[in-house]
Amino acid sequence: MTHSIIITDDGFAQEDWTQAFVTPEDLAANDAAPVVAVDLTSDADLAPLQDRLDRIDMVRVDFPSFSDGRGFTIARQLRRMGFDGRLRARGHVIADQYAMARRSGFDEVEISAELAARQPEDQWLRRADWRAHDYQNRLRA
Repeated sequence: MTHSIIITDDGFAQEDWTQAFVTPEDLAANDAAPVVAVDLTSDADLAPLQDRLDRIDMVRVDFPSFSDGRGFTIARQLRRMGFDGRLRARGHVIADQYAMARRSGFDEVEISAELAARQPEDQWLRRADWRAHDYQNRLRA
């Protein structure tokens, strides 16, 4: 298994999350168990999470390909539902999508070491000032 690289506004970082992730199906089966982290697919139904958001510390949303933008919608919906925990995009997110990931509600991105080798840290850092480079801010200038 290859290790993952975590990307934040400060650049590349090592994984610091030590808890296990569960699926939404595991949540339903263990209603009494404490929940700390949930893995979601890009087509996940968020309804099972609605009444549990206050017990979830992290949600990780899968991006099966860089052309699949459903994860951005999931992030936005989770934030609108009141989720204020750590929100991570995982998988095939490319540096050009970092600003969109941050604007849609993600706190960080998790990519493979192989993708990090093809898209080094400087490419991600160029998009780290994501608030200043959005469409609406350019119109206001």
